[in-house]
This record gives sequence, C-alpha cells and structure tokens, in this order.
Amino acid sequence: MPLPPTPAVAVDHVDVAYPKSSPVLRDIRLDVPAGEHLAVIGRSGCGKSTLLHLIGGLLTPSRGQVRVLGDAADHARLRHCALMPQGDSLLPWFSVRDNVAVPLRNRGVGRRAARERAEATLGRCGLADCATARPTRLSGGMRQRVALARALLAEKPVLLADEPLGALDAITRAEIQDWLAALLDDGAPVAGAATGSGVGPSTAATTMVMVTHDVDEALLLSHRVVLVADGTLARDWPGWFARRRGRPREEVLADPEFASVRAEILRELGRDSRGDAA
Repeated sequence: MPLPPTPAVAVDHVDVAYPKSSPVLRDIRLDVPAGEHLAVIGRSGCGKSTLLHLIGGLLTPSRGQVRVLGDAADHARLRHCALMPQGDSLLPWFSVRDNVAVPLRNRGVGRRAARERAEATLGRCGLADCATARPTRLSGGMRQRVALARALLAEKPVLLADEPLGALDAITRAEIQDWLAALLDDGAPVAGAATGSGVGPSTAATTMVMVTHDVDEALLLSHRVVLVADGTLARDWPGWFARRRGRPREEVLADPEFASVRAEILRELGRDSRGDAA
C-alpha cells in the first residue's frame, strides 16, 4: 500500500514560549498538503503571525518540530518559503520592475534575465505599463499587487502571507482579493521554471498559508480556514477557493451556506473575545 504524500508543511506538537511569559502557542498540530491554501484567523495577539514565522524558519519551536517539504532545520524552512509581511515593503529607489526582480537577483540571476521575467510577471498581473515607474507613483492597491508579484516570482513552493491586504480600503481590498483569487487559481502559470530550483515550472497554484483578520477574505482565498484561540488551533472550516471558481463575488457572498459558515466563524471569534475579557 503506497504511503500518503508528505505534506508541504507539517507542524507536530509545537509549543512556543518566551522567557518569563506564558506560552504563545501550545501543542500545535497542523498539516498543509501541497497545493492547499490555508487561512489562519484569530484575534490580535493570539499567535497567528508567530505560527507563520515558525513555518518560515524565522523562529525555532520551544517544543516539537516544524517541517517544510520534509526539512526541519530553520534555514531549510526559510529556503522553501516566500514571506510577504504586512505592508508592501517595496524599495522606493527601485523601479517596479526591479522590485519584482529582487528575489531573482538575490539568487544570482543576471540583471537582464531577471528584468525580462519580472516584466512577464507584471504583464500577467496587469501592471505591464508600470514596469519603469517608482512605487511612490502607484496607488495602494497597485503597490500591493507588485508586492504579491514579487513574492510569487520568488518561485518558492510555500507562500506565507501575513495580512497581505490589511492596509487597503474596503473597496480596493475586495478588488485585490478577486485579482489574487484569479492569480492563485489552480495551474495558472506565473513565470518560467527557475533554473536549477528543483521545483519545476513555477505556478500560482503554490501552497499558501495566509494570516488575516478578514473572515470573507479567509473563506474566499482558501481551501481551509483554521482559528487560533488561546494559543491553540481551536476550530477549522472548509474554504470557498475551489467552490467560488467561475462565480461572481456577490453570488458567493450571498450563498446561504457561505453566510452560515461566515456567521459561525464570527461567533467563535466573539466567544474568544469574551474569554479574553474574562
């Protein structure tokens, strides 16, 4: 009987504790299959970003083990992950094209080749006309798309996104959610294969772990939603990433089943808030 495939991300009985403080995370057990989009929700300070940093090799667990593509060492996990932090973190002295090309240049790709691939990715993201502009000339939504394009062009098998759209206004955020959902659609190519990367052709159907406070965003962009409460993984729900394909956003949001799951998640978040207050 064949063995089940190794998950892209495996968190095995992990604790995180800092000196002279209560544990931030306790007995976290989580598997993320290759190609799955996982959304992590929870109230501020519950440990969502800590979990993301653990996966990305920026933190070492106090107990247990975290593996990414089977590798447990911090530096190996970091090598497998592209991290998009809160805010776009674009370099204002670089053009949009050169900002997107940064991860390729860091890997030793020549300037001309990196720019060509960055321009191809910008074209797919609807930003071809902005390639030579400075980031300060772009709107907030456009800057966020550039940052996402840069993270995807890093061609890492795991994308870690920490509130990637949190700084946007509600209308722009909804637009970028729809754009990102289309870009992340299974099998949608972003750029050519990374030479010698061992990952094969780069696609947007990468494994993604995203932290967000927005329940609609969590459901629309993920296959699965997990709730972090009191330092543990308290609940999980199915996401709508696959089920929304080909359906207008308004139709999905009005779906009674979607509304029911959304309401249940909000109730759980409210219950966690009352527990904190106690």
